[in-house]
Amino acid sequence: MDLSKPLDISIPMTGDISNVNAWYVDHPRIEPHAEHGFTGSVKQGASTNFNDIWFNPHAHGTHTECYGHITREVYSVNEKLKKYFFLAEVITIAPGKLGDDFVISKQQLSNALKGTKPDALVVRTLPNTKEKLSKQYSNSNPPYFMEEAMAFLVANDVDHLLVDLPSVDKERDGGELRAHKAFWNLHGDIRKDATITEFVFVPNDVADGTYLLNLQVAPFVNDASPSRPVLFKITEV
Repeated sequence: MDLSKPLDISIPMTGDISNVNAWYVDHPRIEPHAEHGFTGSVKQGASTNFNDIWFNPHAHGTHTECYGHITREVYSVNEKLKKYFFLAEVITIAPGKLGDDFVISKQQLSNALKGTKPDALVVRTLPNTKEKLSKQYSNSNPPYFMEEAMAFLVANDVDHLLVDLPSVDKERDGGELRAHKAFWNLHGDIRKDATITEFVFVPNDVADGTYLLNLQVAPFVNDASPSRPVLFKITEV
């Protein structure tokens, strides 16, 4: 593989209203720190740029989360993610209609994977437009994964799931979180090393297939952290 040609599938944080957003919160902010007459901006006379950043990792961009996202006890993704390179399969799926929803089913995943069992799975959904880089998802009922689809991934040893959606679960599900719970096997032997990464963006010129994935998170002690998943094309020698 050529390490000089990374394929970054993260969404950058802009700190304004154009930033991708979900879960009914305000947009992130990146602004000069102001205190006691000091404003951390070279443009405004300071010697350095010294910004404060306000954001929510689940709402404002590419993030990776661990099972601590849905447990009473506190668990940090920074403590649970200890390996950073994985063989990953990129697949493209057009979510199917189910009542008023669009969903990703077990059959769709099975058809796309064709018997492969990757360490990590990257799911690109259709339609795949650049609108995903700035879409305001609140109250939009985005597509989500069916519980059976997650059980299928668990049975096929997929430990790291990356999706271009704000969540693997339905936006308003009464707090059931069936897909999250199924993926981490919350009611059984919890898959403590497994992660879910949401809000990726896979450009259309990245073909479906097998890649090396480098998955790194910022070292926040939190259930979720901003992350930068990067793919590398595997070429034959």
